Amino acid sequence: MRWLTRRMRTEQVRFPEEYGTPSELLAWEDVRRRLVEAKQFWFAFQRPGRSPHVTPLDGIWFDDMLVYGGSPETLHRRLAAEHPKVTVNLPDPWKLVVIEGEVHETAFAPEVAEEIAGLLNAKYPEYGENVFEAKHYAAGAPVVRPRRIRAWTSFPQDATAYVFD
Repeated sequence: MRWLTRRMRTEQVRFPEEYGTPSELLAWEDVRRRLVEAKQFWFAFQRPGRSPHVTPLDGIWFDDMLVYGGSPETLHRRLAAEHPKVTVNLPDPWKLVVIEGEVHETAFAPEVAEEIAGLLNAKYPEYGENVFEAKHYAAGAPVVRPRRIRAWTSFPQDATAYVFD
């Protein structure tokens, strides 16, 4: 059984009247493909009393969630543990994809952890051979589970929101 058991609904994004009104919806498969193909993801973590902590991170879109990593000692991992709400966006502002969700430490079954490590090693060969190890994903890795994803390629005509229940 795969991870995503939630339902997803699609709706137009609402904007102030002077911005215009979306007239079409993007296909989820097109947005999903951009998430799968993305090399980096820009994360914004809550940092109470200060500005958000924004950082680019590597990751993989897997079963409609974003699996990423980093040492538990990094600021982003410590912030996510204290304040799990996060916003993540792809770097291209013209083909916008913004994920709003929560970070959960997730331990994967050994065969799923092997699959994730293999996909990450294939995606990031520039880091060297087998840098990503399955044991890290079996023990528990940070995962962004989306609540809402906004995307567009032609603002505002195809501004689409995907809401996960």
